Amino acid sequence: MTPGAATQPLPPGAAELSEFDRLLLLVGHMNYSWSNTESLLIHLIAGLAGTDKTSAVIIFLTLNTTRARLDLVERLAKSGRSAPELRDRILELTGRIRRHQALRNHYSHSLYSFDAESGAARTITMRIADRKTGLKMGQSDAVDAEAIERVVETIDALRQLNHDIWTLIIAEKFPV
Repeated sequence: MTPGAATQPLPPGAAELSEFDRLLLLVGHMNYSWSNTESLLIHLIAGLAGTDKTSAVIIFLTLNTTRARLDLVERLAKSGRSAPELRDRILELTGRIRRHQALRNHYSHSLYSFDAESGAARTITMRIADRKTGLKMGQSDAVDAEAIERVVETIDALRQLNHDIWTLIIAEKFPV
């Protein structure tokens, strides 16, 4: 996403769609926004590591999870090579990315089920939680207006986060 680019959560006519269909459109939009925002880590890696954009792309692509990429950016910021003010700004930005990661992962990695009688949709989390003496799996959540609002809020937050990261990249003259 380019600096200051605006996003529109739902296309015209989406109001007539079911909650589930609106959620699917929003999840796609959220993933698009997420990918654009995560790709900005390339510029942070380049600037913090003191390398060029091509090398930073290779590093970014070699680390195949968001968590690993964020860990790298945070560790570079904490390495002592950056001014404390820059370190703090970067840690604030990566913290904001992490806050939205759980919701993005939930909708991107869930199964969806439908009640045969009511047609109500639910997400089923594809994750196993180890407990002391057993396992917990298949947490289920409703696809409702509240779920849709959380996704819209995340899209809005990612848009602002994208803008804020670009502002830092430009101000610090990191490779673009």
